[in-house]
Amino acid sequence: MLIEAAWSASASPGPLRAFFLRIKDRRGANVAATATARKIAKLIWHLLTKNAPYQWARPAFVAMKMRRLELQSGAPKAHGKAGAARDYWIKELREREMALVENAETAYAKMVEAWKDRPPNPQKT
Repeated sequence: MLIEAAWSASASPGPLRAFFLRIKDRRGANVAATATARKIAKLIWHLLTKNAPYQWARPAFVAMKMRRLELQSGAPKAHGKAGAARDYWIKELREREMALVENAETAYAKMVEAWKDRPPNPQKT
């Protein structure tokens, strides 16, 4: 199941996709999927033990998914004022959230590039 999540993460923008692409360039797609699955498992463990939200989650997308789960579990349909799940269907907000996640992916890629630009350490010879 984690491998499937890794393949899904490789298709959507974000830091996990940047990680996947970095490993894929060096070791191949299957190794990258396994490494991403391991990273997802570690990420889940840290989020659960620290009771913290995922930093790069898209709020409107999460609210829409949570509302769908509530309705499937038998929650009554609400009438009246629209909730936070409605924001996902507003194109401008959805595009803004996607841009945020794409910026995170770009920042991760730049950080990794900075690792490559360092001169070799003379003490390690």
